[in-house]
Amino acid sequence: MKFTIKLIFFFIGLIIFSYGIAMSVQVKYLGISPWDVLNLALYEQFGFTIGIWNIIVGFLLMTCTMIINRKYINIGTFLNAVLVGVFVDFFLFLHLLPNSTNTIVDITLLFAGIFLMGIGGGMYSEAGIGAGPRDGLMLSISDITGFSISRVRIFMECLVLLLGLIIGGPVFLFTFIYTLIQSPIYQKSYLV
Repeated sequence: MKFTIKLIFFFIGLIIFSYGIAMSVQVKYLGISPWDVLNLALYEQFGFTIGIWNIIVGFLLMTCTMIINRKYINIGTFLNAVLVGVFVDFFLFLHLLPNSTNTIVDITLLFAGIFLMGIGGGMYSEAGIGAGPRDGLMLSISDITGFSISRVRIFMECLVLLLGLIIGGPVFLFTFIYTLIQSPIYQKSYLV
């Protein structure tokens, strides 16, 4: 029974997290998270969908994590890698999002997306079913190098942002403040 409750909490967290990503992508001209800059750039350059690229990148990161340190890979990691991409595409495909209006409403939508990503990320992590593909790789690198998780996260997100920018992803002001806003929300949600 306890595992069932954890699983429900995990899935609700993934849905909230994915809806936050989809909301942010809706107003992408203001800036999106570094990982979404990469996914959107790959989508715009090579096709598929944003969700499919989320899944592909997730599996590449899981492969790297398995090579470095398998302890951060489990069923929740696989579920996260697949379901976040599926849910993002679901929300974008069915237009279950407010429309972009190029007004102050878009800034509100972006903040709401960041907030939802923080809440959802904290929820699925707190469920204890598994770290997401990005988190697992960051934790593995932190274990090997001895650097703090926040330092590894900043380095990885800068690297991913640079790659996304080179490919042609949208970068603007909110791209740079994403971590400053989302990380504290994630931390508070994780501790709830």
